[in-house]
Amino acid sequence: MYIYQRRAWPHFQWDQNALITLLASVRHKQGKLIGQMTGLGFSLRSEAMLQTMTLEVLKSNEIEGEFLNPDQVRSSIARRLGIDTFGLVPADRNVEGVVDMLVDATQSFDYPLTKTRLFDWHAALFPTGRSGMHKITVADWRTNDAGPMQVVSGAIGREQVHFQAPDADTLETEVQSFLDWFNSEINLDPVIKAAIAHLWFVTIHPFDDGNGRIGRTIADMQLARADGSAQRFYSMSAQIRKERNAYYAILEKTQKGDLNITEWLDWFLGCLDRAVGATQEILAGVLQKAHYWEWFATKQISDRQRLMLNKQLDGFEGKLNTSKWAKIAKCSQDTALRDIQQLIEQGVLIKDDSGGRSTSYRLAALPADTS
Repeated sequence: MYIYQRRAWPHFQWDQNALITLLASVRHKQGKLIGQMTGLGFSLRSEAMLQTMTLEVLKSNEIEGEFLNPDQVRSSIARRLGIDTFGLVPADRNVEGVVDMLVDATQSFDYPLTKTRLFDWHAALFPTGRSGMHKITVADWRTNDAGPMQVVSGAIGREQVHFQAPDADTLETEVQSFLDWFNSEINLDPVIKAAIAHLWFVTIHPFDDGNGRIGRTIADMQLARADGSAQRFYSMSAQIRKERNAYYAILEKTQKGDLNITEWLDWFLGCLDRAVGATQEILAGVLQKAHYWEWFATKQISDRQRLMLNKQLDGFEGKLNTSKWAKIAKCSQDTALRDIQQLIEQGVLIKDDSGGRSTSYRLAALPADTS
């Protein structure tokens, strides 16, 4: 029996005393983080938010096995939030759609979540009307045409059914019940509400595809409400991605259990606690980047060099060489080499020990008085 087949569905129960210490830790860390970020300048807050939201989009899709272009995601978010940054690139339609959904959810978190809004998010996720090579119902609830909605794994002929969603004929009632609860003012900690909202939505599973991503976006929307801020400085999806196996395991266990969801809430709160803690790494990177640009301001650096230095600071994959420089900066290899040599002469780049065709370059360490 699945949880939604229980007679008392969807009246969830949990042991508040078992969660009180962890909930207090999460709320303390959230408050401390917001205070810490408030103390930073506008540009640093914007950069931290840009990095966090980029991570949220990338990792939420990676959980589903879909890998997006980080530069496109970053550029799309920056344009929507009006953040001035270097090296903006055009984004594909599917990237724009995922970003549209997250920006709408978090920047307008205090607006009601409606059926129309969910349909808009779903249409943004699947602009071609297809999931991979398969045509799906977009901006509407799934139907019974393809049989029951099941979450399965394993090779064809040896599939394992992890979950079977409610019948499509019940979706109007199920979703309306969820929306009425989500939009209501109830005496419930907003972080607990985020955890329940995610579980409830993915259990209803109202769409042909995209339920996990939309469910995590709903949780993000509720977490913005919990913080009372549209500024996002931690990524729940990034932490879920690290704990993906545990995430799916606790979801399956809860959906096959009774209406006591204490274990799910405990896992969600623990994951969120770790997500907020991981933000210190993002903040450290943002501060280091700011120190680098303060140092670069004392140098003679062209726009093309600024673009490439920014790539390095954002976590350039692999080793930097003249070929990669020329390709990314859209210039000749001779020009790329001149750009690099100028930065070496100013002490900004360092040539690695290897030579010849494998010659590569890296950023110099910050001078002691700027770090």
